[in-house]
Amino acid sequence: MDLPPAITTYLTAHNARDVDSAIAAYASDAVVIDDGRSHHGTDAVRAWLAGAAAEYTYTTELIAATRLDEERYDVVQHLEGDFPGGAVDLHYRFTLRGSSIVRLVVEP
Repeated sequence: MDLPPAITTYLTAHNARDVDSAIAAYASDAVVIDDGRSHHGTDAVRAWLAGAAAEYTYTTELIAATRLDEERYDVVQHLEGDFPGGAVDLHYRFTLRGSSIVRLVVEP
């Protein structure tokens, strides 16, 4: 499936641990929900991205992508690394506004 540029930019940059390029895909009022915590706005999302990049070493593999409607996409990635459990499939549930990510929910 062809994903919108904002999502492919984010995924590529996040996998490369390139926080500056990843944050460029987000709207200034974006919200990220991960591990039960909400991160509101560019500064909070940047801090979340930087923390996620530094906390563990892992690899990702895109295993599925579904367009839910005009603005929402569900992307499933398989992660393996030195985090608790060592392997997990995570859903990245994106909501777009125009060409930017306005919401991302990361959950199993």
